[in-house]
Amino acid sequence: MTQIRHSENRTDADASTVAPLPATSLTPLSIALIELALAAGGFGIGTGEFAIMGLLPDVATSYGVTVPQAGYVIAAYALGVVIGAPIIAVLAARMTRRVLLLALMGLFAAGNILSAIAPDFATFTALRFITGLPHGAYFGVAALVAASMAPIHKRARAVGRVMLGLTIATLLGTPLATFFGQMFSWRAAFLMVGGIALLTVVLLWLFQPRDKVQEGASIWRELGAFRRVQVWLTLAVASVGFGGMFAVFSYIAKTTTDIAMMPVATVPMVLALFGIGMNVGNVVGSRMADYSLNGTIGGMLAFNVVLMALFGLTAHNPYMLCICVFLIGCGFAACPAVQTRLMDVAADAQTLAAASNHSAFNIANALGAWLGGLVIALGYGYASTGYIGAVLSFAGLIVFGFAVTLERREKAALTA
Repeated sequence: MTQIRHSENRTDADASTVAPLPATSLTPLSIALIELALAAGGFGIGTGEFAIMGLLPDVATSYGVTVPQAGYVIAAYALGVVIGAPIIAVLAARMTRRVLLLALMGLFAAGNILSAIAPDFATFTALRFITGLPHGAYFGVAALVAASMAPIHKRARAVGRVMLGLTIATLLGTPLATFFGQMFSWRAAFLMVGGIALLTVVLLWLFQPRDKVQEGASIWRELGAFRRVQVWLTLAVASVGFGGMFAVFSYIAKTTTDIAMMPVATVPMVLALFGIGMNVGNVVGSRMADYSLNGTIGGMLAFNVVLMALFGLTAHNPYMLCICVFLIGCGFAACPAVQTRLMDVAADAQTLAAASNHSAFNIANALGAWLGGLVIALGYGYASTGYIGAVLSFAGLIVFGFAVTLERREKAALTA
């Protein structure tokens, strides 16, 4: 009965399609060290992605551009993530996961170190684009490696432990990098991120066991992921359904000061609440996903519809704003579940699907920030980002409901 309940949401492409690591490497200590190395890479990527947001004025001053112009580097990085994840996953189909992880983290390290010494703004922007290329592919492959070391009913928890690197970065890494950037120079922040990436390369070299290319692996097999309707629908859920979190978070500083009328000095506290929520959501959500994968995704989307609307209604109250921000961060609980579902529905084209998940979340980032900015520009105020978030979450819930319904019909047709 336990096995049935844990597997109730699995598709016909279950965890057996995840190639396991060599049995000799699967001691508890080895698994812990591998997950530590993978999480260290996530910590570096998360720190590098978000630290720039607090250093934009310094970058603008250094290169003699306006702050809005400096913001182009954030878009350049996000574009690199969206483009790089599927392209790298396809082109690297014949590489072992160990070699691919080392190459991806090496590129990320080089991109950050070169960013720190970029002589002009155009070069810096181009380097941020290049640095974003390995982002999605790294997390996708890291998730596959983590899942390959875990029993089927604990895969999401393994993925969640790797994702802890990213969530801890929002709480510790980004503030630390921002502190170094403001204390010394924004260039020091990127050197710090490059150093974390180099440390990850060393850890992966030491602890990630050598593996073999999966039998039958090819570019065409990976591209087969995009022939699967469920892959597209799951990516659509991530791209639309979780845009609400970014719609709110992108403008949370101004909402805090202009709507809740809280002092500027409280903004870091509010941001910290979001980071704490992400970590809580990651830990709790990965356990929920191992119990019920589809239930976790659908439940969190429904939860977000209500929560985002509540944020829009109560953002003027400082206490409610803080509670809502923490709970919005907890919405990250769905991320391990979506990542695991993609591995299920992609069958033998898992690298491309798993990597594309992070392209989808960056699309959600861009979509949420754009729609949030649009309603603010139209005069509806910063609290209205909550209503945009509710609409996006509801749209994602509709897409997910359609995906589950279609999946059940396909299963019924196969067993008829």
